[in-house]
Amino acid sequence: MADPQTAAVKNCIQIAEILDMLPHRYPMLLIDRVIDLAPGVSATGIKNVTVNEPYFVGHFPGRPIMPGVLIVEAMAQTSAVVVVSALEDVAEARMVYFMSIDSARFRRPVEPGDRMHIKVQKLQNRRKVWKFAAQAEVEGVLVAESTITAMIGENE
Repeated sequence: MADPQTAAVKNCIQIAEILDMLPHRYPMLLIDRVIDLAPGVSATGIKNVTVNEPYFVGHFPGRPIMPGVLIVEAMAQTSAVVVVSALEDVAEARMVYFMSIDSARFRRPVEPGDRMHIKVQKLQNRRKVWKFAAQAEVEGVLVAESTITAMIGENE
């Protein structure tokens, strides 16, 4: 596990590497890039919100808004990248299961054309359970925040 005081920051993880780290695929992969990754400590996920995403057809016609549950899922996926990046055997850790959402707050709608920055910071981890503070921002304005708990699962 990376020590928070000495964790090296990796400036950018592109989509191909995210696909290697997470089991998610379109339409459920909700981060396009990860920047400022400190393995096992923190990262910022980037989500480019586009009008052609399937959920906008019904949420809402004439006023497309990204569902809050998908913003939280993007927070969880960014957190999973932080977890997987800290483990020595990345193949062993592909399954990071979302366990809980606490104190979720949605401050303003996220719309097509927005670039969401999802900032996650490890609060604690004990064995296979990790807890993160997560915030989503668009153009520096807080749009959502939550505390995310996840667990490293067994691959089968």
